[in-house]
Parts: sequence; structure tokens; C-alpha cells
Amino acid sequence: MQKISAVLITLNAGEILRTTLQALSWCDELVVVDSGSTDQTLQICQEHGCRVEYRKFTGYGEQKRFAVELASHDWILSVDADEVVTDQLRAEIQAVLSQTAPTHVGYYVRIPLMFLGARIKSEASKKFLRLFNKQFGNYDTAAVHEKVRLNGTLGDLKGEMLHYSYKDIQDYFRKMNQYSTAAAMSLHEKKKEVPFALMVLKCPIAFFKTYLIKGCIWNGVPGFIYSFFSGFYPMMKYAKLWEANHNASNPNKQSTGF
Repeated sequence: MQKISAVLITLNAGEILRTTLQALSWCDELVVVDSGSTDQTLQICQEHGCRVEYRKFTGYGEQKRFAVELASHDWILSVDADEVVTDQLRAEIQAVLSQTAPTHVGYYVRIPLMFLGARIKSEASKKFLRLFNKQFGNYDTAAVHEKVRLNGTLGDLKGEMLHYSYKDIQDYFRKMNQYSTAAAMSLHEKKKEVPFALMVLKCPIAFFKTYLIKGCIWNGVPGFIYSFFSGFYPMMKYAKLWEANHNASNPNKQSTGF
């Protein structure tokens, strides 16, 4: 059996972290890179025998790259602090690692979103490259929407990690504000512009696509709320991009920022 390191980045991860780490107890090593938690995160990590290192947050890509580099073993399972590995996925990963030479250098994992008690239809089939051999690559340095870049063939796993991203609506807006700012600043640094028509139309288009085409209509009230918020996110991102571009071109009229 080849050994595996589970890597996580944290900042005030809260109580869900305990469930996340319990579901990773079979891993040979737990590596946590924390960016200054002030809640019970560090205590929970200590309870589960994690190796914890501090690093000032400079973007999701760089933070996760650092965590991977700290890992003692070649095989990496990258897990967010609010994701829980199912028993089916654990068994699949162990089957892969039992091979002398696994077929692929990386494997995609399905990560459905759990929101207000519902398994959101539009997110159920999404998959991400989370199991990989770090000898063949690592995360890129994107500030947001970071991705693993590997040289080699990739496979798919059927098991899931359940994503408990938002504990309530207030938490959703807190994270949406954080993510939209990071995305807008990334676009601003690349000197991207946002057409006014796109800002106007993106919200209703995103809502109807998520609610009707992707099936959130079958999730009842949680599905409607999630679809509405999903439409609002891109508008917020583009509004912040417009603000950053406007302030850059009018330095004497800058606002106080996002």
C-alpha cells in the first residue's frame, strides 16, 4: 500500500473541521496550512494529530501549493476544510494505492454541494482533480479557482466528497463577498474589462440556467435560494471589477475599496 498525505488549508474552519478530519483518519499524514485562525481550528487539528504550519494567505493556489510541498508522501489527497470524504471514496482511494503502479498520476473526485440540508442538483456532477502524485505536478498559483496541473494521464473515481460549504445564508454571503473580491481583483490585474450588457444579463441568465436547466427546481426552497444567489455572484464580481477599473482610471475619486 502506497502512503498518502491529506492536505488542507484553513482559516477559522469551525466545527465542520472535526468531521472532515475524522473522515481522513485512515490517511498516513494530515498536513494543515493555517493562515491565522482564532477559533477552535488549531485545537481540533491538534486533537487529530495534524502537522500544522502557519503561512500568511496570499491566494488559494499558492496556499495549496505550499501545503502539497510540505507533505511527506508522493500521493496527495487535497481536501477543503468543509469537505467530508465518504466511505465509498475512501475504499476507492485505498484500492488505487494498493497497486504497485497506479494507472494514472491523478484522479478526479465528485464533490456535490450540500446547501440548507439539500444535495444541490446543479452541483452533483461536478468533479475536481483532488487525488494526485505530486511528482507529476502541483496546484497553479491562481488567487482563486486554482487547479492542479499534472503531466500524465488522469482517471475518475465514483466516490464523493460532500461539500458543506455554507452553514447558513449569512455564511454564504460572507464567502461570496470574499470570493467575488478575489475574482474581481484577479481580473483587474489582468486588465480585463466588463461590458455593461454582460453585467445586466449575467444575473438572470445564471439564475435560469441553474434553476431550470441544471435542475435546482427539484431541490425546492433550497434550490431556488441557491439559484438566486448563483445569479447574484457574477454580477457582484463584475461590479467590483468595474469599480476597480473605474478607481484606477480616476485616482482622485477612489472609494475606500471593496
